[in-house]
Amino acid sequence: MTTVALPDATIQSPIGLLRLTANDGALVRIDHVDTPEVDSEVHDNPTDDTLRDAIEQLTQYFAGDRQTFDLRIAPAGTPFEQRVWHELHQIPFGETRSYTDLASALGDPNAVRAVGRANSRNPLSIIIPCHRVIGANGSLTGYAGGLDRKAALLRHEGVLLV
Repeated sequence: MTTVALPDATIQSPIGLLRLTANDGALVRIDHVDTPEVDSEVHDNPTDDTLRDAIEQLTQYFAGDRQTFDLRIAPAGTPFEQRVWHELHQIPFGETRSYTDLASALGDPNAVRAVGRANSRNPLSIIIPCHRVIGANGSLTGYAGGLDRKAALLRHEGVLLV
């Protein structure tokens, strides 16, 4: 079985390097790059239209000129994860929800841990705003990109003042 390399681009952002991956005209992943590989230099001018659009919209977001994203996305996940990610997508810029809020919105207030797991598996952070989910007591909890990045994104959106 041969593996086909998907189009990707690596960009510098205020929260560090981000590697974007596209497949069949849709954005499928955004990864935080903590340890750049030797060949992982910034490639912010890809030939793939999907990646170019994603870079442009992320650049606008970080510049404060965009609050929502208009991209074709195709995150891979279980049906439950897809439902959680759909709910995440409903959280407006500058607002937060708790894991309990999300579980209730899904119709199962007892699914808090499952919601947390699905949130941690979100392959399109920032675009599907998992950083907007906080603990029921208002604490910053869990973020695959690290709590420093989560705090930076929430400060960017005006949720955190410090």
